[in-house]
Amino acid sequence: MNNSIKKYLWIACLCMSSICFAQQKNQDIKYEDLVNPLVGSDSKYSLSNGNTYPVIAMPWGMNFWTPQTGEMGSGWIYTYSADKIKGLKQTHQPSPWINDYGQFALMPATGTLKFSEEERGSWFSHKAEIAHPYYYSVFLADHNVTAEVSPTERAAAFRFTFPAGDSSYLVIDALDKGSFIEVLPGGRKVIGYSTKNSGGVPDNFKNYFELNFDQPIVKSVISRNGKADQKVNSATGEHVMVAVYFKLPKGGTVNVNVASSFISQAQASLNGKEIGNKTFDEVKESARSAWNEQLGKIKVEGGSIDQQRTFYSCLYRCLLFPRKFYEIDSAGQVVHYSPFNGKVTPGYLFTDTGFWDTFRSLFPFLNLVYPSMNAKMMKGLENTYKESGWLPEWASPGHRESMIGSNSASIITDAYLKGLRGFDINLLYEGLLKNAGNEGPISSVGRKGAEFYNRLGYVPNDVEIRGNVARTLEYAYDDFTLLQLSKALKRPEKETRLFAKRAQNYRNVFDKESGLVRGKNQKGVFYSPFDPFDWGPSFTEGNSWHWTWCVFHDIEGLKQLSGGNEKFVARLDTVFTLPPIVGLGGRKGQIHEMREMQVAGMGQYAHGNQPIQHMPYLYNYAGQPWKSQYWVREIMNRLYLPTPDGYCGDEDNGQTSAWYVFSAMGFYPVTPGTDQYVMGSPLFKKVTIALENGKHIVISAPENNADNRYIKKLTLNGKVYPFNWLSHKELSQGAVLDIDMSPVPEKNRGIRKQDYPFSFSGK
Repeated sequence: MNNSIKKYLWIACLCMSSICFAQQKNQDIKYEDLVNPLVGSDSKYSLSNGNTYPVIAMPWGMNFWTPQTGEMGSGWIYTYSADKIKGLKQTHQPSPWINDYGQFALMPATGTLKFSEEERGSWFSHKAEIAHPYYYSVFLADHNVTAEVSPTERAAAFRFTFPAGDSSYLVIDALDKGSFIEVLPGGRKVIGYSTKNSGGVPDNFKNYFELNFDQPIVKSVISRNGKADQKVNSATGEHVMVAVYFKLPKGGTVNVNVASSFISQAQASLNGKEIGNKTFDEVKESARSAWNEQLGKIKVEGGSIDQQRTFYSCLYRCLLFPRKFYEIDSAGQVVHYSPFNGKVTPGYLFTDTGFWDTFRSLFPFLNLVYPSMNAKMMKGLENTYKESGWLPEWASPGHRESMIGSNSASIITDAYLKGLRGFDINLLYEGLLKNAGNEGPISSVGRKGAEFYNRLGYVPNDVEIRGNVARTLEYAYDDFTLLQLSKALKRPEKETRLFAKRAQNYRNVFDKESGLVRGKNQKGVFYSPFDPFDWGPSFTEGNSWHWTWCVFHDIEGLKQLSGGNEKFVARLDTVFTLPPIVGLGGRKGQIHEMREMQVAGMGQYAHGNQPIQHMPYLYNYAGQPWKSQYWVREIMNRLYLPTPDGYCGDEDNGQTSAWYVFSAMGFYPVTPGTDQYVMGSPLFKKVTIALENGKHIVISAPENNADNRYIKKLTLNGKVYPFNWLSHKELSQGAVLDIDMSPVPEKNRGIRKQDYPFSFSGK
């Protein structure tokens, strides 16, 4: 064989090896290990960097587990700056402001028996802590114990590694506000329940739990309301705990399988079959595989390792809420405990989300990538309406008094118009009509101020309804979504005309003199003196500079009120250049959202809260899409990190994360309830989205880097695409977007009126 042939064979072998390596590398991608569950946990009451805790759970799992560093009852369950861990806690908390329910804690220890959180707590180090979505491990230094946990949907496997000695024990804390524990004969099982909650439940609410041990319990000591008793095997009281002891003279591991149920003690035992005979490592691997499957629906290539970690950490947060609140009975049927009427009822239920946050991008994201899961969530909304008489706006687990709007209209409409089926849309529409016409039993259900809004076309500021301008804007948008749904359902013309009229009600609170939205009284007189920086009672967690842009469905109409393209763009620019001053709105001091805006260094742009998050995309509606590309990339670069301080405000049940996931892919749903996504600036060289219908969306931007943030040219399925928006229908059929990126703006692209995204006034 001559040298030339040898050379070509060597090159061929090298190429084949490279191909095989690339294929193997793709197959072995561990998306779940790019996730950092600690992102956002470096937070406190006065400043939120996410207000998250590390969630150890299955995607949308019924039960979450987390290390507990905070005091019992604190919304700050785990804070990165804490020194001690007080337990490994089952939690269902969606937000520190909503707090928790369905909770109890386990704490392994050695030495003298210590029940109280402060005394049993142990120093720990992040250097000896491992956190993944599917697995958590920590070394508890004061007890010389390693604690590990891996989840199933309604159960979890624990492994505690104790040192040699005869004083190894596990505290099971059923918490205060009413609890029960029993150590069953036979020495390997503990049952109980906790009733501790923060609202949104009926009187018969209980979280039943069962623990099964692989080591015999040689002794148990029950604490009832602070008094320890070794002579009893069970107790009911205000606050019940038990310490169970193990004989481990040479040290070793104790495996504990824990399951729980909101239905009954028997159902908790049934839920434990999710683990069955699996070993700890088998449970861990199963949970890892589940996360890999869901996170792997989106594959990103290119970018820095920190950008990839940020992306998948955000994607993980998108797959937690709303959580499953249903169980599988002995006949294999889906059932749930109703937090509305206290009965056990057939069918799906999901909970722990605030639609005020998540209608904006979390639910549209589910409609694109995980539609079958969202279809189940829509079935769950049917059951909420049947059992409570109202559609939810903030649920945890039942209706909660929090936030504003009737944004269930947006969520249901967007799902239906994007092709999701398998739920009773007519029943849901009935619920939406009830919401639109009435106040509910609490202010976050139905529409607070509905009578004024429907009669005057706005909620006035002199009727003691907080957030009156904010409510007017959101009700107008929600009425637009009802218009969209009513047309799709071929409802009577009188109905569609009414919603079309009300969709324009945002005009009633726009003040042409200031160019901003502003409160007005019942006589139609704008409030004076007007301070656009004031976070006053006309707004919700923001000021006029934030809320003026909340005309999601009619940016063209808002633009014309503002004086046309140039003035509109100038006003958008101003948001980023104004000083970050705040008016307290009659408060005694700042709320955390104010401080988060101030420290972000982006003027009046407050990405740490939801109302303004879509605003950087609005340049697309006024012929300057390159400014959207600039600012979207700036926000991704400056306000998101894969670190414990990685958010710039509350993460809020997947909403702030979904903003990043969408934006990193290159587009965003400014107007849920329409077919369109608005273009931004893709972050990676390539993104591949695997759709449930077997199709793929491929976004290819090979020249993408830190400098090349501007779109020079875009082709869709091989054809030049000049528009500033993408169609959901077109994407869902499979699409290839080839994007030429540039370090300088392309000011001849996306500037024609026909390039602009949808607006109600421009349809």
